[in-house]
Amino acid sequence: MTSLGVVEARKKFSKTISRVEFGGERIVLERRGEQVAAVVPIEDLLLLQELENKIDLTAARKALKEPGAVPWEKIKADLGL
Repeated sequence: MTSLGVVEARKKFSKTISRVEFGGERIVLERRGEQVAAVVPIEDLLLLQELENKIDLTAARKALKEPGAVPWEKIKADLGL
């Protein structure tokens, strides 16, 4: 993974984006030597979102099995939705 200073990334913004978009690079942005953000291909972001959704779904299914769980339909009905 490539690291790039925020100032340098700003100066070369178009080139930085092209490296990510066409080269598939993952670029970590640093400010004063500290990692502060990353620029990643959209495919990486979509995969991350899919993984987060699966984790959330697993946690929700587990919570629904716990004693005292209230069904979603009842919550919606109680709220008039």
